[in-house]
Amino acid sequence: MNSKDPKITALEFNECITRHDVAALSALMSETHLFVDREGTEERSREHVSGIWQEFFGMFPKYRNTMVRVESKIDTVIMIGYAYWNEENRRDPAIWVAKIVDDHVAEWRIYYDTAENWNRLEID
Repeated sequence: MNSKDPKITALEFNECITRHDVAALSALMSETHLFVDREGTEERSREHVSGIWQEFFGMFPKYRNTMVRVESKIDTVIMIGYAYWNEENRRDPAIWVAKIVDDHVAEWRIYYDTAENWNRLEID
């Protein structure tokens, strides 16, 4: 059971991404954390996914997400916004979905920002 609003946990997690703070990201992940990228590739476990984030930040030192809309349905948080990769790719639209369990991110999933995904996720 979550002791705080799941949106807060999801936004804290995203702030850790913006700061490239792998230790803080890891602390917010559940032990069995699941990360799913836009292509559907699944990566599992806090330790493994933390290593992936470390490598990712090394490859994309300016990466950050900006959320323009955040809503939750019980323990699931849906965030709509865009990723900034570099000066050439400054606004990459995406949808992030976080499942929060016991104030930890059990799942962090990224979707392409398409009408089909809006329908799938029941976003109005």
